[in-house]
Amino acid sequence: MVFNVCCQVKTNKLLKEIAKLCGIAKALSFHVICHTFASQVCLSQGVPIESVSKMLGHTDIATTQRYAHVNRDKISNDMKVLSVRISDKYVFAN
Repeated sequence: MVFNVCCQVKTNKLLKEIAKLCGIAKALSFHVICHTFASQVCLSQGVPIESVSKMLGHTDIATTQRYAHVNRDKISNDMKVLSVRISDKYVFAN
């Protein structure tokens, strides 16, 4: 885990205070933050899910897969990278 968390209840209370100070209307919780970190911060920027799993302190990658939602932008970017990588490896018949 990247940060030590004293307890989830206290963390949720602090997140609510932060949200209020920042004018964030959405109810923040430890659970929401994990989803956001895994999906929007890490995976969308190309961090492998195996690394995200370790960052979240998970011992089983299936746990991380529940947190990490792949969005359309991530799929689009991955397809572009794949296209560039294989562009000189295959010839397509017309």
